[in-house]
Amino acid sequence: MSLAVLSSRALSGLQAHVVRVEVHVGTGLPAFHLVGLPGTDVRESRERVRSAIINSGFEFPAGRITANLAPADLPKDSGRFDLPIALGVLLASGQVAAAGGEAPDLRPYVFAGELSLTGAITAAGAPLAIALEVARGAPDAILVMPPDAASIAAQVPGLAVLAAGTLGKVAAHFAGQEPLAKAIPHVCVVADPSGLPCLSDVRGQSIARRALEIAAAGRHSLLMSGPPGVGKSMLAQRLPGILPPLPTDQALEVAAVLGAAGAGADHHPGTPPFRAPHHSASMAALVGGGRHPRPGEISLAHHGVLFLDELPEFQRRALEALREPLETGHVSIARASGTCRFPADFQLVAAMNPCPCGWLGHPRRACRCTPERIERYRARVSGPLLDRIDLHLELATEEVGAQAPAGESSVRVRARVADARRLQHERQGAPNAALGPAALRRHARLDDEGGALLAEAARRWAWSARGVDRVLRVALTIADLAGATGIGAGHLAEAIRYRPPSAASP
Repeated sequence: MSLAVLSSRALSGLQAHVVRVEVHVGTGLPAFHLVGLPGTDVRESRERVRSAIINSGFEFPAGRITANLAPADLPKDSGRFDLPIALGVLLASGQVAAAGGEAPDLRPYVFAGELSLTGAITAAGAPLAIALEVARGAPDAILVMPPDAASIAAQVPGLAVLAAGTLGKVAAHFAGQEPLAKAIPHVCVVADPSGLPCLSDVRGQSIARRALEIAAAGRHSLLMSGPPGVGKSMLAQRLPGILPPLPTDQALEVAAVLGAAGAGADHHPGTPPFRAPHHSASMAALVGGGRHPRPGEISLAHHGVLFLDELPEFQRRALEALREPLETGHVSIARASGTCRFPADFQLVAAMNPCPCGWLGHPRRACRCTPERIERYRARVSGPLLDRIDLHLELATEEVGAQAPAGESSVRVRARVADARRLQHERQGAPNAALGPAALRRHARLDDEGGALLAEAARRWAWSARGVDRVLRVALTIADLAGATGIGAGHLAEAIRYRPPSAASP
């Protein structure tokens, strides 16, 4: 045969688009052309493929070789196309054939691997992201990758993955000489949550501890305001210790995002990620971007917690860019070459001072800020963003002190949170914070007393419709923690106290 067609994948964000690798070997002056919008690293594969074929004991065809990466309008980068191009050259030149000289059936196979000059297959680039997309779009496909990448990709349940160490072994597999071995899934050891900071370290602040438990149970966003030293950062850092472990599908998504960004070295598999960028972070660092778009902090916090300390000190544009991901659970980054979409289903936890000097309302320290400075400081966080935060909490200095009793440990709180999450999953398949309007009305029913209480609170403090829905979600979580079958007036009253009038200001 003079034409070979293979399948590979091109990453755009975390979406692995199907790429058809067509290799034709014809007569004419010796030449090797790559077409189909290849990037610089793909164009360089011609030299890697040539040397790998020769050093693997095969002959490089002397004719005119054309490799087309279709579709032509999709940008291609990375060296993962080396393997399908090299194998396509061998197949099209007749150097690899099945028994009886028949062409091997390549339709179920997906190839991804970069070649060294020796013919070894060295890397694939974001193997877990590719494996997840292949499993979703073609669950019967067989993925061929280098051994290290294959062991990572094999973690995806139900996906067949073959480990290929060299180009020669791949050729021997399709010639029927020696089959490739199935990849052994990489074993991930889930971290022991007892090693995380414990909630019992926080003395006093009983209301704040309660709000943190509610936020964990319903996966609600939380904003803490208070003077320096009252424990805002300390509380936020103990949130991961009371969160339940991630289910397998979410853990794989988190690992895929972190792996694509090269940021997964310190992450413990199965635990929700906790990201705490400095307030000097740019908009691109926070939401993602760059010439070749990369995931930002909100995507690295996917299925986990994004903690923004000193919230008003962040760039206004960066904070405003959080509004859509908080609602949709993903972020789209548009560039001239196309649009990349990254997952960003994160739980926002933020902290801020009540004023620029931080001492407004302190019983023993005088605030030096003028009303105009305080207003400008608070206005750095827009009303629409505040309206998207479920729980607003003001921490008081009086509750803090060495003599204050220690509260419950994270182990006990985590057990209640896990029970509430389990109840929500059985009832609606998602945390309460993710309930849409229709599902919220179905599961968060109020009696006449509760309906009148909520209507009066919404009228008095001019809450938006979004604000009313967020109060209902929080009240449903409070009821779940109490083991109640419905929302009572007490649950609703507690939820209302976490929704101050300022949250609805325009």
